Amino acid sequence: MIKALGGQVLGASRYPVETSDQSSFLLQAQASKAKVVGLAGSGTVFVNAVKAAQEFGIQKNGQTLAGLLVWITDIKSLGLETAQGLVLTNAFYWDRDDETRAWSKRFFERMKRPPHMGDAGDYSSTMHYLRAIEAAGTDDAKAVMAKMRELPINDFFAKNGRIREDGRMVHDMYVYEVKKPSESKGEWDYYKLRAVIPGDEAFRSLKDSSCPLVKKG
Repeated sequence: MIKALGGQVLGASRYPVETSDQSSFLLQAQASKAKVVGLAGSGTVFVNAVKAAQEFGIQKNGQTLAGLLVWITDIKSLGLETAQGLVLTNAFYWDRDDETRAWSKRFFERMKRPPHMGDAGDYSSTMHYLRAIEAAGTDDAKAVMAKMRELPINDFFAKNGRIREDGRMVHDMYVYEVKKPSESKGEWDYYKLRAVIPGDEAFRSLKDSSCPLVKKG
C-alpha cells in the first residue's frame, strides 16, 4: 500500500508481543531516517513504545510517530505531554460531532470514561442486526444477513456505511493527531482531525478480496 502510493519502506522490525523493552527496535527506526515510524503494538506494549520513543527524541528530531491501533485510553495513560503529535487512524472519536457527543455522554454516565471505537462499533453493529431482524420479520440467519447488507448504516458511528458481499462493513475512517497540552480544553479532549479517508479508499476493494463469497467474473 505504501509503495503503491509512492512511498518507501526503509525498514521493519518484529518484536515479541509482550516485550517490555523496544529500545533496540526504536533505535533502528530512528537510524533509518524514515519520515514516519509506525507502531503496530497495542495496549501496554504501545504505551511503552511511545514513552521510549519520546526518551530517544524521535519526534523532536523530526520523525512522526504513527499508531496503527490506538485506543483513547492509551492516550489517557500516556498523557498529552508524552503523546502529543502522535498520528493515528480511527473509526470513532467521541467528540467528532453532535451525534457522537450525545451517544458518548450516555456511555460515560455508565462507564465513567468515553467510548473508544470498539465500544461504539459493538453498539452500532448490534443495533444494525436488530433493525435487520425487524425489517426481515424473522431472525432466520440468511434473511437477516440479506437485510443487513441491504440496509445502509447511518448512525452516530458511521454515515452511509454498508456491508459488502464479503462481509466487510465499509465506512469512512479518520486521521487524527494528538493535541498538545495547550490545545486541549479538558479531560479526554485529545484529538484534532487531520483528514477523512472515504470508505472506498480505507478498505481493501472487492476485486482484491480473497473471500470465497465474492464472485469474480
